[in-house]
Amino acid sequence: MNVILLQDVKSLGKKGDLVKVSDGYGRNFILPRKLGAEATAQNINDLKLQKSNDEKKAAQLYQDALAFAEDIKERPVTVKIRAGEGGKVFGSVSTKEIAAAFKEQHDIDIDKKKMQLAEPVKALGTFIIDYRVHPKVTAKLTVKVTEE
Repeated sequence: MNVILLQDVKSLGKKGDLVKVSDGYGRNFILPRKLGAEATAQNINDLKLQKSNDEKKAAQLYQDALAFAEDIKERPVTVKIRAGEGGKVFGSVSTKEIAAAFKEQHDIDIDKKKMQLAEPVKALGTFIIDYRVHPKVTAKLTVKVTEE
């Protein structure tokens, strides 16, 4: 029996896969639990249409991510932090502070969890931070840390 999986099934396949299973396993386990649907001509065509639609959406998301990455790259953000004598900084600049400053200065929300700091920002100056816009796209975010 051929089955199109509607959900991920451990040791069988992922959602959208066309798999061959024994008749009993398909009738008694896969179909009653709505883990898959029988692979009829109609269901196979629906699967092909859905996959092509998903590919188009993924391509559009990728293009949007590239455009957003270019937009972020051209917009530096300035963060002010308290510093003592000789430019010694008290504490460090967190991703939360960078995201808040970006929102305030450019009116664009960015996710603090997508920022990848190699090490904490504990000095005055300009820093380049990686920002994961998409699994395949990483933007360079310019952060200028100045004294209050």
